[in-house]
Amino acid sequence: MEISQTELTPQEKWEQATIANNFIFYKVMRHNPDVCKELLEILLEFKIERIEMSQEEVVDIDFASKGIRMDVYVKDGDGLKAYNIEMQTTDTEELPERARYYQGVMDVDLLKSGQQYKELRTTYIIFICIDDVFKKGLAKYTFENLCVEDSKTKLGDRTQKVFYICKNYDKLLDNRQKAFLRMVTQNSSSDDFTKRVGGLVENAKRNTQWRQQFMEWDREMACMRAKGRKEGLAEGAQQKAIENAKTMLADNLSPEKISQYSGLPLEKVRELAEQLAAQPAPAQA
Repeated sequence: MEISQTELTPQEKWEQATIANNFIFYKVMRHNPDVCKELLEILLEFKIERIEMSQEEVVDIDFASKGIRMDVYVKDGDGLKAYNIEMQTTDTEELPERARYYQGVMDVDLLKSGQQYKELRTTYIIFICIDDVFKKGLAKYTFENLCVEDSKTKLGDRTQKVFYICKNYDKLLDNRQKAFLRMVTQNSSSDDFTKRVGGLVENAKRNTQWRQQFMEWDREMACMRAKGRKEGLAEGAQQKAIENAKTMLADNLSPEKISQYSGLPLEKVRELAEQLAAQPAPAQA
C-alpha cells in the first residue's frame, strides 16, 4: 500500500525525495546554473546565451507577505528576458492566480525607478505540474493575453505562462521534454540530461546542511497545514452554530436563549434575527 507523504517523517521524505520534490528541485537548479539554463532551453525550445542567478539565496517561506517563494527566478545575460520556474507536485487550485502574482512580483523587480515600461523584460513563468490542472488532456498549456473580441489580436505585453503536465508526458513531440517529465513522474533517467540531473539529486541529498534546512522547512510547512486545518474546523463550527441559531429563531426562541444554546454572541443572534425579519414572507399557495 502506498504511503501518503503526509504520513512520512521528515527524514523519510528526505530519503525518498526525487527531482519532483520542490525543495530538491530548487537546490539542484539554484546551485547548478548550467543545468537550470539547459532545462529552460528544453522546456521553452530556444537557446539562451547565459543566465544570472540571484547572489542571495533564501530558502525560508514568508507566509505573511508571500514575498519569498520556493521557486527558481533567473534573468538572462542579454537583459531582455526573465524566467520563473517551479516544481508543483499538488494541485492547489490557485495556480492561475499564483502565475498572475508571480508576474507582478517579477515586473516590480525588473522595472527600476525612472525606467520606461517598454524596458520591462519578456517574462516566462513555468510550472512543472504532476496532474493536469486544467483537465483538458494536454501535456503543455501556454497562455498569452489575447483580445476577447478577436483572438488573433495579442496584447503584446511580452508575458507567457507555461504549464507542463508530467502525467501526460507521452503526448509531447519533443523527446527531451518527454524524458524530463517522465523523470519527474517515474524517477527514471533516459538521456544524458536526466542522468546528470539524477546524479545532482543524489549529491544534494548527501548535503547535511541542505538536509537540515529541509527538516526545518518541512516542519514549518506542517505547522502551517495544521493551523489551516484548525482554522477550517473553527470556521465550520461557527457556520454550524449560525445554522442552528437560524432554526431556533424560526421556532421563536428568544435571542438570549439562542445565544446560550448556540454559543454565539447575543449581538450576532440579534443580527441574524434582523436578517430573517427583513426577508420577504413566502408566497401563499
